Amino acid sequence: MEDYAAKMQAKSLAELHQYVSGYAQYRDAAVLAALAELRRRGQPAPEEDDLRPGLETAVAQQRTEDDAAEVVRRREAPFDPDTAEGPELFSPGTIVLFSLMFSMLAGGVLLGTNLFRLRRTQALAGLVAFMVGCLLAGGFALRWAAAAANPTALLLVPVVVNVVALAAFFLWFWPRYVGTEPYRSRSWLLPFLLFMAVVLVLRSFLPMLKDERGAPLIPGSAPALPSAAPGPPAAPTKSV
Repeated sequence: MEDYAAKMQAKSLAELHQYVSGYAQYRDAAVLAALAELRRRGQPAPEEDDLRPGLETAVAQQRTEDDAAEVVRRREAPFDPDTAEGPELFSPGTIVLFSLMFSMLAGGVLLGTNLFRLRRTQALAGLVAFMVGCLLAGGFALRWAAAAANPTALLLVPVVVNVVALAAFFLWFWPRYVGTEPYRSRSWLLPFLLFMAVVLVLRSFLPMLKDERGAPLIPGSAPALPSAAPGPPAAPTKSV
């Protein structure tokens, strides 16, 4: 309607009356704009009282149909987070990639950042509690596997924890608290550099962690130095 109003301001009186007299040839919104422009110029059209109610009803109905069609178009259009409007969030693909490259902790941090930006404080608290539960369950499972000397279980426990966490991220947290809300894809470069720095620091300090026997807590990180077993002193050798 505003576009038609601007166009009608540039029309002459004869052109405006042509819109009114030949209203069947033009869009209803254009005819309404012509009527409004004639009234603004102090020369209202005699046909205005007869035409306006029907034109306003037709324009309102057309707007409703256009709005419904736009909703359907947006719903069926492929989602592109690079061109979408809304807050900057880490995409599901980024969260999956970080969970596989580092651990479910990295993916959880990214998802938690999304929830924080969306001000889903209760959901963020639930996510933190879920991740703590996963860590505790994984830690107990690893201790059991280590006590049972089961190398297969030692390898499978982290994988299972990651899979369970990813399933919860995208079957519960994302649909429930992010949903189909439009967003712009946030860059993953800075988080990647931060997590890589954390990994490098951990790799530097893990070999220093040893148990009470001097063996490394992380297998393969650093072999413990053998200690000399106590025994009787060696007998001195006699010179010939």
